[in-house]
Amino acid sequence: MILRLTSNYGPDAVELELPDAFSGRAVLIRHRPDVVQLLTQRHAMLLAAFGSKLAPMIGRAADALTLSLARFGSRHGSWGEDFHHYHNENHALEILDGRIGRLMNHVGLQAMAGEDWVALQLFATCHDLRQREVVDFARPVGNNEAASIAETFRILDVCGFDRERDRGLYLDLELMIAGSTFDARPGATPASYNTAEVAATGGALAPRIGAYLDQSVPGWRDDADIQRAVELAQIASDLDTANVAEAFPWLAESASRLCQEREMRSGRDLRAEESAMPCVGFLSDGQVRYFFELHRFCSELGEATFAATKAENGPKVRSLADALRGRFKGEGATPPSSGLEVVREFSRLTLAALV
Repeated sequence: MILRLTSNYGPDAVELELPDAFSGRAVLIRHRPDVVQLLTQRHAMLLAAFGSKLAPMIGRAADALTLSLARFGSRHGSWGEDFHHYHNENHALEILDGRIGRLMNHVGLQAMAGEDWVALQLFATCHDLRQREVVDFARPVGNNEAASIAETFRILDVCGFDRERDRGLYLDLELMIAGSTFDARPGATPASYNTAEVAATGGALAPRIGAYLDQSVPGWRDDADIQRAVELAQIASDLDTANVAEAFPWLAESASRLCQEREMRSGRDLRAEESAMPCVGFLSDGQVRYFFELHRFCSELGEATFAATKAENGPKVRSLADALRGRFKGEGATPPSSGLEVVREFSRLTLAALV
């Protein structure tokens, strides 16, 4: 709506196969009926907290959540043909269920308007919808994110939202999804790398999105809807990157999933020797750099909810990285035979750290 992103991100086969909430609901009932129950419970909670005035929006959002989750799982998830180890329906659900639920419990539902909670939930299921766009570092917003924004707008349209009446929601999702882009640092990273490859070599756009708008949308600070969308983009970024504040085994597991996806997207067979040292680097130096240098909380609510657990995880992240380096790169160490060996050793060392 305001970022003037290219509109050359049309529907793909999955979108054409699942054109509406009815078709999306059928997919969820078939594959994840528990998610249908989760959505029902969450919407009842919002209605109880914010009253019937929000009911129409919650009803439309329920359809949009259902459709976006069904498409995500069918495109890159557990019931599709292009499985991504990290960017799949389970990543959406760990934000929608776990992290947003944790935020709700910590700060209370009245910390934000009901419309804001609806927007954050839709961010969880929509921000990674597209993962196969060509990487282009020529602009701050990545192609995957731009394509996800375009599809999200079409989802909102088909689920009964209106771009004029619901302008604030469209702006919220546009800036939240744009803000989830990671800076790929083109001076240090070849443009041929894919999104998963560069995820540990950049930082989220969200903290810099105000400065980006200063250049691209002069006068935005006089628009209350855009101001709120910028604020929500900071919270959304904290939710997206709150793996740093998961229980340590889940933090390590998320790193392992992203590592496996990275190898797949790079065209390296995890069982081959060529994937061995890239996996060592990603799961040791890469995780330390992401955790201590690149990740930072952007919002007061996010920091209040997640910072303490991140601080607890810090020494464990360093210790695990040191152990993995020592195992495969230390004096007298035997180099790994494959990325799969590295991933398995990473899991073993994680379990050992819990004893």
